[in-house]
Amino acid sequence: MALALLAVAASAALAGCAPGTEPEPRNTTSTPIGPSTPPPGTTSPPAADSEAVDLKTADSPLGEIVVDGRGMTLYYFTKDTKDSGTSACTDECLKAWPIAVAAGDEPAVDPSVTGTVGTIDSPDGRKHLTLDGMPLYYYAKDTAPGDVLGQDVNGVWYVVAPDGEMVTSAPPSQ
Repeated sequence: MALALLAVAASAALAGCAPGTEPEPRNTTSTPIGPSTPPPGTTSPPAADSEAVDLKTADSPLGEIVVDGRGMTLYYFTKDTKDSGTSACTDECLKAWPIAVAAGDEPAVDPSVTGTVGTIDSPDGRKHLTLDGMPLYYYAKDTAPGDVLGQDVNGVWYVVAPDGEMVTSAPPSQ
C-alpha cells in the first residue's frame, strides 16, 4: 500500500499537481458573448466576440455605417413604420433579413452611434434592436464584416448612418 501511495505521489509531482504546489495559471479572461442574433443564414447564436457592444460604427464603401459588435452591417426596411413598435418583415422575409437582437435587457452601444437606440419585442420574445424608432436587420448574403450586399435590395433595404439616417447612396460593386 505504501508503495502504491508513493507511486501516486511521484506521478502527481511529475504532472505538476503535487500537494502544496499550484497548477500553472490559465488564461481566465472571459470573452463577452455578442448579441443573441444568429449570424445571417444560421439559427444558432454567434460565436463569442471580443466586442461588448450591440451597436457600433465602421467605415464602409458607403461611408460610416452602423454595425453589430462583430462588425456585421445592419439595415433599415423602408416598409417598417417609425416608432410603431413592430416589424413589417415577417415569415419568409426574416429568412433573408434576420433581426438584430440586443444581448441583454438594455442595448450596449458605442458612443460613435449617435442616433437613439432602443428595442421592440420580437414575436419570439427577443429584444429587436431599433435606431431612431426603426427596427434593424442583417442581410443573409452579407457573410463577413464590411459586406454591404443588402444595400438598395428591391429599393427597400438600406444601411444606416450613425445618426440614424438611412443611407440611400448606390451600392458599391462587390
